[in-house]
Formats: sequence, structure tokens, C-alpha cells
Amino acid sequence: MADIQPFRAFRYDPQQVSPAQVVTQPYDKITPALQDHYYAASPYNLVRVILGRREESDHPANNVYSRAAAHFRDWRQQGILRQDSLPSLYAYSQRFTLPNSAKDGSTTELERRGFIGLGRIEDYSAGVVFRHEQTLAKPKADRLDLLRATRAHFGQIFMLYEDSGAIESLLSTPADPAITVPDITIKDEYGVVHRVWQVSDPLLIDSVRTAMNDKKFIIADGHHRYETALTYRNERRAADSSNAQSSPGASPYEFVMMTFVNMNSPALRILPTHRVVYGLSSFSEDAFRNSARTYFDIDEVDPSLDAPRATAILRESGRAGTTILAVTANRAFLLHHPNPNTPQIFAGLSLRQQALDVVQLHKCLLEKVLNLSEESIRNQQNISYVRDAAEALSLVRGASGPRANIAFLMNPCRMSQVRDIAFAGEVMPQKSTDFYPKLLTGLTVYALD
Repeated sequence: MADIQPFRAFRYDPQQVSPAQVVTQPYDKITPALQDHYYAASPYNLVRVILGRREESDHPANNVYSRAAAHFRDWRQQGILRQDSLPSLYAYSQRFTLPNSAKDGSTTELERRGFIGLGRIEDYSAGVVFRHEQTLAKPKADRLDLLRATRAHFGQIFMLYEDSGAIESLLSTPADPAITVPDITIKDEYGVVHRVWQVSDPLLIDSVRTAMNDKKFIIADGHHRYETALTYRNERRAADSSNAQSSPGASPYEFVMMTFVNMNSPALRILPTHRVVYGLSSFSEDAFRNSARTYFDIDEVDPSLDAPRATAILRESGRAGTTILAVTANRAFLLHHPNPNTPQIFAGLSLRQQALDVVQLHKCLLEKVLNLSEESIRNQQNISYVRDAAEALSLVRGASGPRANIAFLMNPCRMSQVRDIAFAGEVMPQKSTDFYPKLLTGLTVYALD
């Protein structure tokens, strides 16, 4: 059974700072340039806590994590961050257009609605929270050190639940007229308008909690932070047990901050993540085509195609099943209709997983045709991940810097595929999904003490 709780969030005081100057994208989406931008935006920008700069003089007593904890402590003492007086849920709306939609001739504005609350941390075996991606040890170790130092959660885990829309309706027509005007309105770097309303009406909160009781959750974004919170919970449980503490089930560390979104919402969008391969000394376009024919039907298409044309070809061909567009400096290959007579390369993978374009790409093309090992792919030794199709094309055509060997353009994964694989207890390759837009970090903060 899902356990959702209201909480008294710490939020930036708009009388002291402009919220737009202090919130950030999720930590793993902050590039060095964006980090610099956030540092310059405000001395109270949350980047100093979630992704502070490392210094050559760092040592165990003064490092990126201790500085993060000091900033968080000081900002609370100064009233920069103030705690709400009432336990609340926080309705969250994001208005957006898809990236590059204007280039494709579409400027339709979408609105994705959800709400922020606390969710009880559950082991995957409990059958309440499901993952769809594997995690890596290094990012989890970093987030765990930050959590130990600050004892707070600054970004929300992006959770999906399945519903007819009834829960969304509860929060879109609140009983309390005081919350019709958003507490926070921010336009982020990508033009997304984020709005947050505090919901403190106990009856409305109880209605939402009751409606969520029987839900199962899929982690859309935040796998590493969720598993970090799970590890931290276990650490604190062990410590409390040794200190003869009681009622650990009610302890603050049993919960983590989440944003809940209905997976059936028409505004829930997944973008494709394209792959660009570089640094292969013996790469040959002809050899690639000849080897790839073992696994796919191949049509050669106009090598000068631009990103909108590539996207249109992928969309149309993808209606019939798996489709991948491989582009080199001089040629372009449309790969489709995977060969069903090569099952041995999918050993250990279910038919659900094999039906994913990204699995076909990784197992057939990256590992077998280009001879990249699973470890090298996991460590991104010869591969980079690119959201924008135009950027992927420019990398192989040498528009900026040395040319990559080959770019693989893809259709986005479908939500139904994510759902079925997650609920079956299976996972996808890394960078299989890119839910857009991202949740801003710093809209609400959950302090454990």
C-alpha cells in the first residue's frame, strides 16, 4: 500500500530572493556552463548545495559536502529558506512546448500536472515502487555523501502512477480559493513555466492520500537518488536499532520527497536520446552496412537529410516496428524489421525488452557490429548521448570539431513500454527514456531534522 504524507516544506522566501534566481535543473542535468550560470545568478542559488564546486584544498573537514551543509544551515538561520507552518501537499504545473517544435511546424503548448508530497521509501521487493533503469555506484556514492551531510532532500523523485484522472482533478479544482493563485511562478532556461500551489486543506489532503493508497509507482527520473534514500534509510534504521530507538516507521528518514504524475496524462512526454559513436579507428561505412544486414533490413536514404526530415522518416517507419536511422559523414541508412533468426544475442532478455528499439540498437549494432563492450558503453568510452537530432547530425558531419564515426537516431520509447517493463521487474539500457520537462530542484525542500 502506498503511503503518501503532507509535509512542512522549506521554501525560498520571495521577500528576500527571487525564486527564479535560486532554483535549478536536476543535479545530473547541470553542465559546467549551467553551474557557472547558477553561481552568478545568486549567492543563494541551490547549486551551491546540490552541486557545489570542488576546490584543490578540499579535505575531510572542509569539502563540497560540508560546505553544502553549511549553506543549508545558514540559509535557514537567515530566513532565506523558511519552513511552512502547515503540513501540505504542493500542486505542481508545468506549461511547455516540446524542444525544436517550432522547427517542426508545431507550437502546441502542453500542461503537465502533478503534486509534490512525501512518499514512503519502499524496497523494490515490496511491489510498490518499480524502477525501469539500472543505476551506477559512483553517482549514488556522491548523493549519499550529500544526504549524510545535509540530512535533507532538495529535489523530488519523479514518480508515475496510473489513474483515470480523478486524482489530478482533485487538485486542479481545489476547495480552498486561497490556493487558486500560485505561490511560485518560474520560467526556466528552456521556456518551461513552473507553477506551485500550497495545499494545506486537511480534507483535500486526506482525499488525495486515500485515492493514492492502492497505487503503484514507477520511477521516471531519480533512480540514483531514490536508491540513495533507501541506503540512507537502512543506515539510520540500523543506528536507531542499536540505540534502542522505537517506531522507526514514523521517522523522517523513512520518506523521500516525490512529485507524482499520472502516466496516462496526454502531456506526459518522453523524448528520444540519440547515440553518437566516436573514436573507432577502423570504422568503415561499407563494413557497417554489410555487417548490420545480418540483423536488419536496410534502405539507404538521402545522406543530406536534416533533423526534421530524419525525425519524419523515423516516425513514419516506426509505425511498423523497430526503426533506427544510422548516419555517417557521407551516408544514411534506415534500419528496420529486425531479423528474428538471431535470438542468441538477446539471451536473458524478455520479449518485452527485445521489442525496444534501444535494446536492438545496443545488442545488435553497438555490441555486435561495432564491437563495443557492455562495460565501455556503460562507461561512455566511445559513445555520447544527445537529445537533439540536429546536434547528432552535426557531430558526424564535422560542423564543429572532429567528426564522430556514426550517429544513431531513434524514436522515443512509449510510456506503455516503460510501464510493462517496470511492472514486470525488468529494466532498460541506460539513457532509454528522457521525460520532458524536468522537475525543478529547490521548489520545496524536505529536511529530516
